[in-house]
Amino acid sequence: MSFFKSAVVCVVAAATCGCEQGQPTVPVAVKSSAPTTTNKPTTVGIPKSARAIGIELKLIPAGTFTMGDANGDEDETPHQVTLTKPFKMGVHEITQAQYELIMGVNPSEFKGADHPVEMVSYEDALAFCRRISELPAEIAAGNVYRLPTEAEWEYACRAGTATKYSFGDDDSFFGDYANFFGASELGDCAWFIWNSEDATHPVGSKRSNAWGLCGMHGNVVEWCQDWYGDYPSGSVTDPRGPSTGPWHVFRGGCWGFPAEQCRSAARGRIDPSLRFAYVGFRVCLSPSGQ
Repeated sequence: MSFFKSAVVCVVAAATCGCEQGQPTVPVAVKSSAPTTTNKPTTVGIPKSARAIGIELKLIPAGTFTMGDANGDEDETPHQVTLTKPFKMGVHEITQAQYELIMGVNPSEFKGADHPVEMVSYEDALAFCRRISELPAEIAAGNVYRLPTEAEWEYACRAGTATKYSFGDDDSFFGDYANFFGASELGDCAWFIWNSEDATHPVGSKRSNAWGLCGMHGNVVEWCQDWYGDYPSGSVTDPRGPSTGPWHVFRGGCWGFPAEQCRSAARGRIDPSLRFAYVGFRVCLSPSGQ
């Protein structure tokens, strides 16, 4: 099992790794019991569209790729995946300013309007998607916002590559693309333990991948639609994961992960009701009826 596979492991990691010099302390998870993140905001000043609050989307083409990593963790069994329909994916993680405009609150531990929102549960992320889908211009266009499936997320992260990261296999280039701390030699341009200040950073502050998506390898990990489960051994088309389970999948790296956990294929899982200061999300867009 990888170092950050579940909420339980994450909490333990805060204690077990805190003894190393400079290791950030992972905040304790918070249960989604407070209604403040799901109450509707006031009607004054509600935006008319997702574009109006600065959500940028990139069209991701349909295609086939190898999901997983033969050299990765035991739950990363390589298998062929075909995505039959194109989809649009957020260029960045949802920011604190965007979240607050729609939800009326900013729950984040590391405050900054242009930083990714965090301390949001899976349920909070779904609520945000519902709210922006209900904006007047989005209803008129038939737009339905949602979280990406795990397969869509990895496909978009890879952006046509089959390497450890979307930019290749060499960790020494990692700092150009992600905010994180790690054990590799990252160079002067990296956000890692000595210059990240153990916190999030503004979205878009690292280079995008070949398909124009930023932050896929760092800053905050991101909720996906899927319940966590074992991969199939054979090829699949438009996979959606198990029908139920105790954990939802998160993907990507974050400010508190080592480089190995920021790979394109790296997987994680968390109780969907928990919130952490390293977990955020980005949105996908499907046309009505898709």
